[in-house]
Parts: sequence; structure tokens; C-alpha cells
Amino acid sequence: MAAPPCPALQREQQRAADIIRLLTLYRPLLDAYIIDFFTEGLWAQLPPPWQAALATAAPPQLAGLLGGPGGPGAAWPLSLLAFAAATRALAFPRGCPGGSPRPPCQSTRLHPLLRRHVKPKKQHEIRRLGKLLQRLTQATGCDRVVDVGAGQGHLSRFLAFGLGLSVTAVEGDGRLAGMAERFDRELLRELGKTGVPGNERPARCHQTAPCHGPPSPLTPRGPRHVAGRLDLSAPWGEFLLPPNPPGLGPTTRNPLGGPGGSEGGQRVLVTGLHACGDLSPALLRHFTSSPAVAAVASVACCYMKLSTLPEHPGSSPGYPLSAWVAKLPGHELSYRAREAACHALEEYVGRLRGESGCLRTHCYRAVLETLIRAANPSKKRPGVQTVKKAHALSFPQYARLGLPRVGLDPAAISLDSEAVEAMLEQQHKVVAFFSLTLLLAPLVETLILLDRLLYLREQGFQCALVPLFDPRFSPRNLVLVAARTPLGAVLSGLDEDSSEDEDTGVAEPSGEKQSLPTPSARCEPQ
Repeated sequence: MAAPPCPALQREQQRAADIIRLLTLYRPLLDAYIIDFFTEGLWAQLPPPWQAALATAAPPQLAGLLGGPGGPGAAWPLSLLAFAAATRALAFPRGCPGGSPRPPCQSTRLHPLLRRHVKPKKQHEIRRLGKLLQRLTQATGCDRVVDVGAGQGHLSRFLAFGLGLSVTAVEGDGRLAGMAERFDRELLRELGKTGVPGNERPARCHQTAPCHGPPSPLTPRGPRHVAGRLDLSAPWGEFLLPPNPPGLGPTTRNPLGGPGGSEGGQRVLVTGLHACGDLSPALLRHFTSSPAVAAVASVACCYMKLSTLPEHPGSSPGYPLSAWVAKLPGHELSYRAREAACHALEEYVGRLRGESGCLRTHCYRAVLETLIRAANPSKKRPGVQTVKKAHALSFPQYARLGLPRVGLDPAAISLDSEAVEAMLEQQHKVVAFFSLTLLLAPLVETLILLDRLLYLREQGFQCALVPLFDPRFSPRNLVLVAARTPLGAVLSGLDEDSSEDEDTGVAEPSGEKQSLPTPSARCEPQ
């Protein structure tokens, strides 16, 4: 007799189906581009009761609608309240386990030499993900890690020098791979000056919170860097293509070319910190198809770059991965929907609460789009690129910078007409409409990651989604963990790691601006 279905699998399948039903119901809102606000009459597409309530809502009240601390309560229509409640109920929780929200700071838990060239946001990420990978090595008995999409090698450096793991860093950009090796050499030179066993604290610590002890000493063994790109269709052990551009960075060689498809025939853990587009699904496919991969920890980003159709016969798209989601009617996600999933919800809530001047940038771009199409109807959503500090400019100043980027002469266009002024006076409506689209953004991300979770469960693997980073300054904070062994001990230890990090930090040195970094998401219209 067949085994009964797993309750967790059934719950996840039902959640995916419910998300798709909700997204289908609000598809026009999901697929709307905010820069089309005026050209396509987006405001008129909202239900009249929503229009009436949102037109008079202050930004702090909109923050409350998005789930953050808001201003005095607004009289929202019941249908709008139900919509907001449904989006929050179906989205994966994004709160970081343990600790209270605070701006990122220099981590005293990270060795000073590992903090060089690394922003506080990235320090937070590599320490948290590094500790998770360390627990995976203990659970799997495997201490070899392959870091795919390693960039400048910050995570690999922490894993190798800081945690003593055997690390191979794979990076498709030869220049970044070369920089990573240079940073490794710098670190080794500094270790040679101070002595490897030493763990001296820097003379100026700038502490603002209690320290729970010094960071662990570094080991003298660094990561091995490989410049190469993943061949998404090749089997594990044969996945490297030449780097881009070719000939730069370390010599290309397959880190997993030994017997059994692994380094020297041994098993490896695979990780990717913010692995872009189809790279994250590729890591999961390599894990499921190769016994040499003992576990995988993937943090995704750039969902709009996912393929949604097979690129050639026999290949599979980046979305959907699972058989369950692929068979559900309405599972398709447009480019705009996948792009929306990359926005930083928590960061925008902060703008709303503070009634930031940055809120006007979407209105500026929507007005500019109207002028562009009036001047040349063939230009639809051209890439204007971000105008620096647009919120600090008047609209005419902004337009004079933006119009030449799409080949239009600002002198030939009226930038202060009554029509332009009338559109600028509707900034509050643009902000309210964009806030509604952000309610759907976490649902799209949840569906994409849930699809990956179901793909792994369908094949019988242990897996979990964990909100590993603080979402206020690391919007893509969910890590997908899968292994061929039980994950209970790995996941239960994360709370302990969080409590260690909670009150640990070093303020930026005096004279440097202490502010939140720009999240790695599209926060301004392009």
C-alpha cells in the first residue's frame, strides 16, 4: 500500500494553489508598470471604494496597510482589508529569527581582516550563511564547499580562513575572480605580520553594544578560485564554461572533475549567495541529480531573469521547477511580476513612515513617460536609468536630465504646463497604487521559492526555507536549504546563532555616515 502523503507537502501544495488563485484575481494590478500610471489610466482600474480611501490616505497609513507600523488608522474598505490580509497570510514569513531590528554595523563576531572590503550588509550575510553552512558540514560529515557565483570571494574567504573549510570559489566574471585572489593575498600578508595564532582586537573598536568575546583565529588556508560559468545543461562535474571575458582571472579548471563527479571523488556542499536568475535553479538540479552533492544552501535574487520556457528541446526552465506548480492553471508569471518580487518591501515601508522625499520619484518617472510618448509614441517604457537624487530635484530639472537619455530634446517639450502640474499633484495616488503592487510582491517571491521547495520534496529530499537575514537591509533574505540527511539539528541551531549575533556590533568610525545601505533591489523606476 502506498505511503500516505506528507502533511507538509500537502500544506505547501495548497499554499501554492491559493497564491496562484489570488494572483490570478489581481493580475492587472500585478502586471502594471508604475511608469504607465498616467498613460494607461491605472488609477481608474481600481475599485471605486479603494480609490476613495486611498486618495486621502497619508503615507504612514499606507505603511500600516503594508503590514508595518503605521499612522492613525484609516477607514479602509473591507475588500481592501481582505486583500491585504490574504497577501500577508499566504506569503512566507520574512522576519529575521532573533534580535531586534537595527541598522547594520561592523560585526565584532567577524575577524577584522575578514571585514576588509566588505560592507556591513554583506558582513551580516556572510556570517549568517557561513554559520549555516558550518552546521551543514557537521550534519553531513562533509567539509568541502563549492561557492558558485562567488563574486569577490567574501563568503568563500570567511568559510576558508574563518571556519577552516575546504572551499572552491567559482565565478563567471574573470575580473571578480582575480580581485578575490588579490584580497586573499592581502589577508595572507597581514596574517604573516601578526602571526596566525594571534587574535588581537583592533586598537579602535568603536563598540556600541556589549561584545560576547573575540572572533575566532583565522586559519592560513584560503579558498581555491576558479574563473568559469555554469553550463546549466551539463551534468555536475562537467559544468564549467570559459569565464566572461575569457582569459581573465585564475586558470579555468573544473573543481569537480574527479572520480564520481566530485573533487577527488569526495562529496561537497554547494552554496550560492544571491545566485542570479537561472543559477539558483541550476544548483538545485545539480543537487538532485548528483549524489556527490551532499547539501545545498541557495539564496536567490533577480527573479525577472528566470527563464519561463525551455531554451531548447530537452531543457527545463528556471520556473516552474515542480510538477505540482507546472500543472496549476494560471501559474505563469510575467516579467513585470517577477521584477516586482525583487522590490524591497521593508525599505519602502520605512519611506512611507518617514514620508520621505524619495516617494516622489515614481511620480516623476510616470509624468516623464507621458511626455516621452507624446513626443514619440514608438518609445514605450524606454530605459531612462536612475537619475541620481531625483527626489531633490524639481520636475523640470529631472526631465532635463532624463529626456536626452532617450534621444529627446528637453527644449522642444513643455515641462511646466498645466497638464504636467496636474499630474504632479497626483503624487499621493501614484504612491498609493505602488503600495498596492508591493502587497503582491512577497506573494510572487513566495510562489517562486515554494515551487523550488516542492521540486525538492517531490523527489524525497529534506528541505526548508529559512529567513536567515534581516529583511530591512537584505531584502532577499530567504535561504533554501536541502540535504540528503535530516536537517533538524541544522535548523534548531539557527536560533542559537541568532542570539549570539543579537547584541554584537561595532558602530561605523566617527566621521562616516551611519545610515542604512541601499537594498539590493530596484527601489527606483528605471
